[in-house]
Amino acid sequence: MRVLALAIGGFILVAAQAAAADARFERSLKLLDSSERLAQLCDYTAMIAIRADARHFHPDRAVAGARAEPQMRKDTIVAKGGAFRSQRKWYELSYTCTATPDHMTVISFKYKVGAEIPETKWAGFGLWQ
Repeated sequence: MRVLALAIGGFILVAAQAAAADARFERSLKLLDSSERLAQLCDYTAMIAIRADARHFHPDRAVAGARAEPQMRKDTIVAKGGAFRSQRKWYELSYTCTATPDHMTVISFKYKVGAEIPETKWAGFGLWQ
């Protein structure tokens, strides 16, 4: 019973930390202009989705325009040349992300993970370790 209580307590602590991080992220978003808010929201959503769907990836950074400029139309970003970093390696990323008009909530998100990006190409894409 004690082990179960410790496990539940640990889960609650992790959930509380995640909620606090999300609240800090939301406050930070409100400080940005609309187009930058959309870009940051969608990059953040990419990291969360990849982390949840592909357990072997642990993204800590995503960049919509690493390999090509993303296309922004109103409340949607189409990023065909993005990248994300996981465990000190960069991988190709493409996604389409649509948010609410205030750019505070994602309403549609689809993504595709590509190949690992060789370290020799990082500098040319503005990527770092």
